[in-house]
Order: sequence, then structure tokens, then C-alpha cells
Amino acid sequence: MPSPRFHLRFDLRRLILLLTITTALLTLANTFYASYLVQQDLLIRESLEANRVYAVKLAETTEHFLAGSRQQLAFSASQLSERMDDSTVLTQEVDRLRLQTANFNSVLVVDATGTVLATSPQTLQLVSRQLKSPGALQALREQRPLISAPYISAAGNLVVNISHPIRDRQGHYLGYLGASIYLQQNNILYNLLGEHHYKDGSYLYVVDREGGLLYHPDPARIGEVVHGNPVIEAVNQGHTGSQRLVNSRGVDMLAGYAPVTSTGWGVVAQRPTASVLAKLESLMLGVLRNAIPFSLLSLLAIWGLARLIAQPLSQLANTARQLDSPAASEELGKVRSWYYEAAQLKRALLAGLTLLQQKIGKLNLDSLTDPLSGLLNRRGLQITLEQWRAREQPFAVLALDIDHFKQINDNHGHEIGDQAIRHLADLMRECSRRDDVLCRSGGEEFIMLLPGTGLEGACLTAERLRLRTEASEAPGGIRFTVSAGVAHWPACGQTVEGILQLADQALYRAKREGRNRVGRAEEQVAPLA
Repeated sequence: MPSPRFHLRFDLRRLILLLTITTALLTLANTFYASYLVQQDLLIRESLEANRVYAVKLAETTEHFLAGSRQQLAFSASQLSERMDDSTVLTQEVDRLRLQTANFNSVLVVDATGTVLATSPQTLQLVSRQLKSPGALQALREQRPLISAPYISAAGNLVVNISHPIRDRQGHYLGYLGASIYLQQNNILYNLLGEHHYKDGSYLYVVDREGGLLYHPDPARIGEVVHGNPVIEAVNQGHTGSQRLVNSRGVDMLAGYAPVTSTGWGVVAQRPTASVLAKLESLMLGVLRNAIPFSLLSLLAIWGLARLIAQPLSQLANTARQLDSPAASEELGKVRSWYYEAAQLKRALLAGLTLLQQKIGKLNLDSLTDPLSGLLNRRGLQITLEQWRAREQPFAVLALDIDHFKQINDNHGHEIGDQAIRHLADLMRECSRRDDVLCRSGGEEFIMLLPGTGLEGACLTAERLRLRTEASEAPGGIRFTVSAGVAHWPACGQTVEGILQLADQALYRAKREGRNRVGRAEEQVAPLA
């Protein structure tokens, strides 16, 4: 059998508090987690879109640079078509192109056989040499404006060559004007893109149509061909978009990408997912810190409500353990059962207490019964009233009195008077129902309690008893009449004691009006006590 201390640990108040706190914490955790997921998804979407827009912007910037570079070369090529035999002019022009804008690492003029006529810078020492590099051969072969794929130049540099053909006025091909970007040295791509490398791990890179890196913040990776990267595959197919992926170095990235249409290059802007979510974690910690004071206040309010709810039940439980105490009924009456369940339990306990008292009353029936009439005495009447009041049982009261009873005793003796009392008790039984309570309150005074009977029905019962009494003959050959007063609880008053007084007043009024009649208390419009 559990010890009392065990029960105290798990009383209703603590259980309500534990359940409420658990529910509140689970709800808070669920809300916090759901909010985290929503915010995480929102941040990732926003970061992907920002990277996509950024990649588009830089792809357009690169496109504008390449278009401007080709326009420069086209203009210079048109100026050199009549001066191909003037090495001084050729040298001045290639120096101007290289030094004027710093767009190119080197510039050279090549004739139709692939022989270099002029270079800038001069340190390349390529003049009079015939070029066999992939970019040079492609320019000679295709004889059109083009941007080459990355290749190793004659000087040993990894370059991209931008070239424009040189033609005379008749359209004969004379050679080409070429400008190179050294991918592994300081170049225009670094000037365009290098400033977009951030400390949080965000960076840009540019790939050619084969997946080779043309630009990367890590110079050692320039020229590396990347395989298996879905973003590079998408941008090489000319698509613009964004995607979350794990890159070739195993880092979770949020990437946006856009193609440079004229060259087939792709610009990719990406940011580590961890750096994006780090802000979210800081934000959620701030939300949690702000939520803690409110949560503590809520828990305090929950504690107070749990105590308020459990208090009536605790009081009822403590009283239930002492139902045999004389003060049990009084203690139950003090319990403030302010909500339905507690009120029902209180009523049930009172009913149980009543039944217990009834059983005890059966053992003491003699003390509750009038020996002359066999009806309940005043003590039995009081117990019945207490039980009905506890159950809030509506009832009617008939206060009866034998008219001129003193004359019966004086004229016929007390034995005949006693027979008259017993005769009236018998008539009361005949005119009552099984649940009605019949009492002799003293001398020739009687009371009938009619549960569930309205005022009109009680008046009819009183009138029927009055007529039966008037028409019958008591033992000893005497006749007598009765007067009655009728009242109803709660229709005529708010207290049980007040109803008894109203019934007596109605009885005395009937006597004053000539006896052998029924007086009636007036109904009142009043709330139930």
C-alpha cells in the first residue's frame, strides 16, 4: 500500500501543474522548432535568390567587358590594315591597347602565317616567331572575332585569347590582332570579380564551357576542370538559377549561377549554408531570451490556476476521509465548489453523508418518532429538512392544527384527545404519498412535507385532508376540524426556516379567519438560496 507521502507527491494540484507545464513546454518547443524551420527555409530561399541575382549581374558585367574589349580590338584592327608593314606603328598600337585600359595582360599582332609582328610587353620576345598555340591556330583557322578556350601560350602562361581579324580594303585576310588575359596572374577578371570575396566564405568563380575554372579566389585552382557539380553543368547548358549543393570540397553551399552568353562561360556566386544559418541561430536565441520572461509569468499563472482548481477537490477529499465526524456536514458546506465538477462532487458527498445519517437514523428510530402518533418528531423533521436542503430538493410545507383541541381534552378527557391525535395521523397517512414526510411537531400541531409538489398541489392536498377530517368521526364518537397553512420552498422564500415560519403564519391566518380552512403563503420572485 502506497505511503501517504507518495500520495502527497502526486496530489491533483501537482498533477495539473505537471501536465500543464509539460503541455506548455512541448507547445513552446514545437512552436520554436516550427518557427526555426520556417525561418531557415526563408533564409535559404532568400540567399539562393540573392546569389542568383548577383551572378546575373556579374555575368552581365563580364559580358559588357568582353563586348567592349572586342570593340576596341575591332577598331584597332581597322586602323592597322594599311600599316601591317610598319613595325613602329604596330608596336605603338599594341602598347596603347595594353596600357590604356589595363584590360589585357598582353597584346600582339600576327600575320596570316602565324608570325608575330609586334608584341606588348616587349619582354615576351615573340616577334618573328611563328605561333603554334591552340588560340593562335584557332584564330588563323576561323578568321573571325572570337574568344578562345583557355590554353597554354607560347610564353608558358594559361591564357584566354580575344582576337579580331585584320583585313585590307578588298577583304583579304592579313592576320589578326590578339589580346590575352593571363588567368593565373593579376588580370581583369580579378578586378571585376575579386572584390566580391567575403570573410564569411562567400565567393565567386567563373568556368568555361568545359567546366574549367577561369577565375577562382584560390589562384591555385585556376585551370582546374570540375566534374560532377550540378551547378556547373546547369550553367554550361545556358541556364540561370540557384541551387543548394555540396561542392567538390565537401562544403554545403547555396549557389546562384548565370551564363555569359557570348562565350559560354558561367558565373557562379555561392555562400556557405552554415554562414547563413549562423544568423538564424543567433536570431532564435534572441527570440528564446525574450520568450523566457513571458514563459515564467505564464507558468506562475498556471501554478495559481492549478491551486485554485485543486483547492475545492482537496478540501472535499480531506472531508471525505472524515465523513463520520459530527462536523463533516458543516465542513462540506464551507467548501467553495465554484465549478461544475466540484459542485457535483460536493453534492454527491452531501448525499452520501445524508444516506449515512439515514442509516444511523434507522438505528435511532425511536429517538426520531413520536410515540403517540407514530409520526416523526421535531428532531426527525429537522434531519429531513437538512437532507433536502443539501440536495436542494424543492418541497411544500403543510402546517396543521386541530381546531379547539383544548375543548376536546376539557370535555372528553385526555384519552379521547390522544385518540383524536392518532385519528388525524391516520388521515394524514391516507392523504399522503409514499415520499411525503409526516411529523407531529408538538401537542395538536402537525407538519406535512411534500417533496416535488408545487404550491397549488399542496393546497389541494391540504383541502382534501381538511374535508376528510371534517367528514370523519374519531374514536370515542367525537368530530373535529383542522386548519392548515401552506408554503413552498423555494417559491415562497429563500431559506428553509423562513418557509416553516410562512406556513405557520398562513395557519394562524386561517384560524383568525374562522378555522376549518386552508391558508396560503404568497409566492416570491427571488433567487434560490
